[in-house]
This record gives sequence, structure tokens and C-alpha cells, in this order.
Amino acid sequence: MIYAIVCGAAGRMGGRIVAMIRQSDDFILVGAVEQPNSASIGQDAGEVAGIGKLGVPVTGDLGAVVSEGQVVIDFTAPQATISHLATAAQAKVPVVVGTTGCDTVQLDRIKELSASIPCVLSPNMSIGVNLVFKILAEVAPVLGDGYDVEIVETHHRLKKDAPSGTALKMARVIAAALGRDLDKVGVYGRRGMVGVRGKDEIAIHAVRAGEVVGDHTVLFEGGGERIEVTHRAHSRDNFARGALRAARWIIGRPSGLYDMQDVLGLKGQGR
Repeated sequence: MIYAIVCGAAGRMGGRIVAMIRQSDDFILVGAVEQPNSASIGQDAGEVAGIGKLGVPVTGDLGAVVSEGQVVIDFTAPQATISHLATAAQAKVPVVVGTTGCDTVQLDRIKELSASIPCVLSPNMSIGVNLVFKILAEVAPVLGDGYDVEIVETHHRLKKDAPSGTALKMARVIAAALGRDLDKVGVYGRRGMVGVRGKDEIAIHAVRAGEVVGDHTVLFEGGGERIEVTHRAHSRDNFARGALRAARWIIGRPSGLYDMQDVLGLKGQGR
């Protein structure tokens, strides 16, 4: 059995991961963590997730339970993730991170901490989305510079970061495949007299509405045709399944930073 700790246990994703751990045959929940001021502190993690009592109280301190786990699964916020990763690194416990919205400084800190423990970092744990990343890396260079690239992502109205980590990853994959620097060619929405579209632009547009779990569409337009690559998530369960798959995979790996492409065997050796 795999002893797992979930950080962000009272969140939308954390709750689904807790539920899927209970449904699994090879995981046991041994710890549930939330921010210290959360109303869920002290409550049973299973009851918070709406699946009944599990006998695991929600705590505000990962350090209090980290020694009981074989893997930490973190879906929180950037600063909390870094704090949790530091605690896990000190305890030598592997971590799976699904947090999005990290800036360059925070990503550098995550890379630094992953030198001490194995860590899977992915903006999207869905198996389908990671197959889309692979497809985009192969499609973009074949189409080349003759096709405009636009990305449209839609999420629920409560999502705090924009554009989504998945859309940014798609843009980075395409930019790398086309030999472009996303920092120079990335466009994030348009307004006013922006002028003629730049030839090398890779644009990302964020829509926030209702309860949409996550829709992503990449449009390649050119040569009298349009190619669309779309992924639609109808449930958070696909992300939770991916997180558990990553948790199974990461245990026993060498220290370093990995992603879901490594977990799924969609690229060569891990970094």
C-alpha cells in the first residue's frame, strides 16, 4: 500500500483526490493538509470531501504528518506549494505538484528543492491533455510558420490564475517546436487598436464562466484551412487519476524534476 498525504485537501481538486484514494486498492490516506486559517482544520478529511468519515483529521501543518507518508500530493497555491515542498525535501518524501500560477522565481525554487527529492510538476495531470502536448509538439513543426496559432481556454468562474497553466504549457510546447521565444511572441488577449497580427504571434485567450472544469482549443489557421486540437474535461476525476498515477510512478525515482510526459513514457529519459 502507498501512504499518501494530500495538501489542499479541502479544495475542489484535493477533495476529488481524497475520494479517489478511498476508491483505490493501493493507496491509504494518512494525512490531509490545508492552510492554517481554513475552516476545515480539525475536521475529518473524508467528511470535508463528502465521502464519509476516514479517520484522518485535516491539519494546517504538513510537518506534523509528513513523516507518515510515502508521497505528498499538492494542489494548493504557489507559495504554499514551495513551503510544502521544502518540508517534504527535508523529510525526503517525494512530491506530486499540480499547482498552477507559479512565476519564474517560484519555478526556480521548485527546481532547486527537487534536487533533494523526486518531484513531478505538471500544470495538468490529465492523461488526455498530456497526449495533446505530445501531438502539438509533432504537429506544429510540420505546419511551420505558414499557420497562425491561437489558444482559447475556458474555466469555471472561481479559477484565480489566467491564462491557465495548461494553456501556457501548450504555448510553450508550440513555441519550442517552432523555434520561437514565447516571452517575445506571446500575446495574452487583445483590446483596442492592436494593429495587424504579428506573423510569429502565439496568442492565448482566457474565458471564465460558470462551472466549466476546463476546455482548451488550439487553432492553427493558414493555407486556406483551419486545424483545431481540443481537449474538454468533464470532470476533475481525470486530473485526480493522473495525480495518483504520478504518485505511484514517483516513489523510488532518483531526485529531480519530472513531468507527466515522464510518467506516461511520452519522452526519453527524465531530466
